[in-house]
Amino acid sequence: MFGQRRVELKSREHIKVMRRAGLVVADIHDAVRAAIAPGVRTRALNDVAATVLEEAGAGSNFLGYHGFPGVICVSVNDEVVHGIPGDRVLADGDVVSVDAGAVIDGWHGDAAFTAVVGEGAPSDRALIAATESALWAGIAALAGGGRLGVVGDAVEASVDSAEPGYGIVREYVGHGIGTAMHQPPDVLNYRSGHRGPKIRPGLCVAIEPMIAAGTGETRVLDDDWTVVTVDGSRAAHVEHSVAVHAEGLWVLTARDGGSAGLAPHGLAPAPLD
Repeated sequence: MFGQRRVELKSREHIKVMRRAGLVVADIHDAVRAAIAPGVRTRALNDVAATVLEEAGAGSNFLGYHGFPGVICVSVNDEVVHGIPGDRVLADGDVVSVDAGAVIDGWHGDAAFTAVVGEGAPSDRALIAATESALWAGIAALAGGGRLGVVGDAVEASVDSAEPGYGIVREYVGHGIGTAMHQPPDVLNYRSGHRGPKIRPGLCVAIEPMIAAGTGETRVLDDDWTVVTVDGSRAAHVEHSVAVHAEGLWVLTARDGGSAGLAPHGLAPAPLD
């Protein structure tokens, strides 16, 4: 899966522009999260995101991507990823995953969050918390150097320690990001014999674990986009774009650069500002 494809390494200036795109994605997350409520159609969340992009003067890297019709993906309950915004009305207790991106001066940002509508069930909140913990474990693993396979090792170890019954979605993985939204290398969310490329300055990746309350096996609906769990279990999807540079890590799509998420791992972000 890693193969021998060339990895695009970024300069300090490239990373700074990606940070600008990342902050637009953070703005989208804040606005969409605030709009999530019972009775809201998923299309309305897409409209909120489109407004943020327009006001920021940023482009959408989702709209039109292989024909995708939205500026964000909205996936509900057993929908894991790539849900198309539309007429679905959110209900109290739903689990909603939102994947969003932005482009500034040709450089991309990409991140996702999962939230519950209203109070939600404790089991759903636990699933989201476990997925977020796995994400930050994977990000923190980058700081240790070595090869990119350490991310998948860390994600799977985190999921195993949280709840043995959770399933990691294996068909969809993280990716490099830069002058394209998806580029080499693949970033696995599970242990593998493929160790991947070296972690070195200039590497920018989007890490995005997708965790299900069931087996983690998936299928694609007839719309050719929406990915759902085979067993109907609920799923969570979280993601951040991260830059590795000479001074350390910078989480480009986190407003605090990753401070809160990295702190439990004894790490701090290293901004280039």
